[in-house]
Amino acid sequence: MTATEKLNKRRPILKKITIALWVVFALCIIGFPTYIWAVSNNLNNWFGNLPSYSQLENPDQNLTSLLFTADGVQLGSGYYRNNRNPVTYDQLGDNLVHALLAAEDIRFNSHSGIDLESMFRVAFGVITFSPKGGGSTISQQLAKNLFNTRVIKAEDKGKLEGVNGFLDQLIYKTKEWILSVRLERSYTKEEIMAMYYNTVEFGNNAYGIKSAAKTYFNKLPHELSVQEAAVLAGMQKGVTTYRPDINPENSMRRRNTVMSQMVKYDFLDKRAYDTLKVQEINLEEFRQQDHNTGLAQYFRAEASKDLLELCRNLGYDLYGDGLKIYTTLDSRMQAYAEDAMDSSMRSLQALFDQKLAKEGRDLWIDSKGREIENFFEESVIPRSQAYRSLVRKYGSKSDSVDYYMNKPKKLKVFSWGGDIDTVMSSIDSIRYYKQFLQSGFLATQPSTGAIKAWVGGVNFQHFKYDHVRYGKRQPGSLFKPFVYATAVEQGYSPCYTFRDEAVAIRTGNGSEVWDPSNAEGRFSGEEMTMKLAMAKSVNSITARVMDIVKPDKVVDMAKRVGIESTIPPYYSIALGTEDVSLFEILGAYGTFANKGTHIEPYYISRIEDKYGNEIYRHVPRKSKAINEDVAYVMLNMMQETVRNGSGIRLWAPGYYNLTDYNQTEFSIGAKTGTTQNASDGWFVAVTNDIVAGAWVGGDDRAIHFTHWPDGQGARTAMPIVALFLQDIYADSTLNLQKTVFQRPPNLSMEIDCQKFVDVLTPTDTTIYDDDIY
Repeated sequence: MTATEKLNKRRPILKKITIALWVVFALCIIGFPTYIWAVSNNLNNWFGNLPSYSQLENPDQNLTSLLFTADGVQLGSGYYRNNRNPVTYDQLGDNLVHALLAAEDIRFNSHSGIDLESMFRVAFGVITFSPKGGGSTISQQLAKNLFNTRVIKAEDKGKLEGVNGFLDQLIYKTKEWILSVRLERSYTKEEIMAMYYNTVEFGNNAYGIKSAAKTYFNKLPHELSVQEAAVLAGMQKGVTTYRPDINPENSMRRRNTVMSQMVKYDFLDKRAYDTLKVQEINLEEFRQQDHNTGLAQYFRAEASKDLLELCRNLGYDLYGDGLKIYTTLDSRMQAYAEDAMDSSMRSLQALFDQKLAKEGRDLWIDSKGREIENFFEESVIPRSQAYRSLVRKYGSKSDSVDYYMNKPKKLKVFSWGGDIDTVMSSIDSIRYYKQFLQSGFLATQPSTGAIKAWVGGVNFQHFKYDHVRYGKRQPGSLFKPFVYATAVEQGYSPCYTFRDEAVAIRTGNGSEVWDPSNAEGRFSGEEMTMKLAMAKSVNSITARVMDIVKPDKVVDMAKRVGIESTIPPYYSIALGTEDVSLFEILGAYGTFANKGTHIEPYYISRIEDKYGNEIYRHVPRKSKAINEDVAYVMLNMMQETVRNGSGIRLWAPGYYNLTDYNQTEFSIGAKTGTTQNASDGWFVAVTNDIVAGAWVGGDDRAIHFTHWPDGQGARTAMPIVALFLQDIYADSTLNLQKTVFQRPPNLSMEIDCQKFVDVLTPTDTTIYDDDIY
C-alpha cells in the first residue's frame, strides 16, 4: 500500500479526531460559558433562581438576639431559632484562621472563589478511582451555608431540578461556583472567613464560632488554644462524627489531622505538635447553651413575652434579627438574689419536711391543721397537665386515664441535694413536687423604677411558673400600709392611739358585721399608736383605722401607688384578703421610697439593631400618687417595724445586723405579711437605694405549716430579703450608700410618738391574719 493510500485510509480517523477536538474546544470555550450564563440567569426556568445581589449583600442568617445587664454581662444564650452570635474577622484570632486554612482551603487567599488546582485534583481522583479529598473552597461552602443551594424552595425550583440525580448535583455545584465568585466580588477575604465561621453549625444548638467556643470551652473565639481551634475547625468535615462530647476519639483524631496540616503549612511548630497531639481534649468547661442554664432564667423567660410584642411593633424579629437588648438588671444583685433564695429556701424546705414527717400527716390541711379529705384526688390531680392531656386523648371516664396516670416511668426529679434519677408514676410525681415550698423575689430601684433582680422561683428547670408576676396571692398585712397611708393623707398622725380590743363594724351590707380577731387570737387591751400597731400588725387597730377612712378611699390609695389588681371596696381588704402579685407590691412600696411619685417598674432600658442603631429607649411612666409628706411618714412608720415589730431581726444581735436600733446612720423600713393558715408569707424592705420583697408559700393554699408562727413572713420570706441586703451593701463595687430617709423640710405632722399622744375612739375593727414576732 502506497503512502498516499495509507494517508487516504487515515483521513476519516483524523477527521473524526479533529471534529472531536473542535467539539471539546467549542464546549470549553463556548458551551461551558454558555451553560454558566444559562444557570446564572435561569434560562427558561430550567435551573432555578439564584439569590439576588441584594440578598448576597444582606444574607438572612437568623441571628441570635442578646440580652445584657446594666453592668454589661450577657444573660444566657439569648433568643434564637439558631443560637448564632456573629463575630468579626479580628475577633477570630490566628489559631482559628490558620486551622481553617490548613484543614479546608490553603489557597483561600489566592483564588477567586474557585480553586482550579483542587478541582483538577478531584477530577483526576474520580477518573483514577483514587479520590484525593474535596475541592470546595471556603467561599463555596459559605455559599452553600448561606443560601441552602441544595434545599430548593418550590418557588425557586427549576424545570431540570429533580429530573436526574447526576444533573441535580451538577446544577447545585454550578450554583455554588457562581455564588462563591459573586461573594468574592462583594466581600473581602477577611469578611468571607468571618461569615463562614458565623454560619456553620457545631452541634449542641451552637451555630457560629462564638456560640461553639462558649459551649465547648467557655471561651471567646480569639481565646481558643491551637488544639481547641483545631477541634472546632475539624468538626466541619462531619459535625456529629467529630463532636468531642459524644465521639472524643474521632474528634481527637480529626484534631490531630488538622494540626498536622498546620505543621505542613508552617502555622504550627513540629515540636509543639508532638506535644499537643497526645493531649486529651479538655471539656471541663463544656456547657450546652439553653434557657435552663445561666443567670436570671425566670427573668429571661418572662422578658421574652414582652419583647416579642415590643419587637413586633418595632418591625423586628426577636428570634432572627440579632438585636442587642439592654436590661436594668444588675448581674451582681441578681447573683446575690439567687444565692439568697437558694440558701433560705433550702433551709426552710428542710424544716417543712422535718415537721411534715414528725406530724405524720398528709400535705393538704385546713386552718386547724386537719387533713382535707380527698383533696389530692379531687382537686390536685384533675388540675395537673398530665391528667388533662390524658382526658383529652381518652375521655374522662376511660380506664386508660387511670392506667397511664399510675404507670411507672423513668424520671429525673428535683431535690435540694441535686437531681435524682428514679422511677415514678405521674400520680407519684405530682404528689412529690407539691411538697416543695415555692418563692418569688424582686428588687427595684425606687428612684427610677428599674428592676435590679428578679427570681421567679426555686428552680427554673423543674418549676417554670413565675411567682413574681403571675403568682397572685393574698398579701396579708403587707396591704396595711395602704390603709394607714390613707389615714395619714386625711391628716391623722401616726402617733394617734387606739386600744387593742375586740371590734364589730357594720359593713353596710344589711346586718353583716365585720369582727376580725388578732393573729394570736386574743386582744391585749393596751393603748398603742398607729405606728406601733402597724409595726406589730395589730388587726384590731387596723380595722378601726379602716372604719375611719372607709374602704373606697383605701382602694383609691392602693391604685394610685401602684396596685393594678381588682380590689373591691370591702372592709376586709384592710387585712390583705385580695390577691396581688409581688410585682405590684414592689411598685407600690417604691412609691413611698420615691417621695410619693409612682414609677411603673420596668426592665428593658434600650434595644439596638444588629448594626448598633438604637431602635427603642424606655420612657419611665410616672405619676404623682401622694405628696412627699405622706410618703415620708409611711417610711417612718415602716422603720418602726424594724425597731419594734416583726422586722426586728434585721438589726437584732445574732441575726442580720443591717442597721442599729435607732437607725441613725442607715434607714430601713419594712413590712411583713402572713395570711390565714400561714399559707403565704411576705416581706418587703425599703431603703433609699432598693426596695426588695419576697413571697413564700405552697403551690396550693392548703399546703402550709401546721403551726402558724412557723409560716409567718418574718420567718419564711424575711431571710431571703435580709441576706440579699447584706450582700449588696457589703459589695463595694455596687457603690450603695447607707443613708437615712430625708425628712421633708416643711413637714408639720408629729411623728415622734414619744412626744405626742392623742387618743381616738372610732368604731370597731379587725383581724384575719398576720405577723407576730
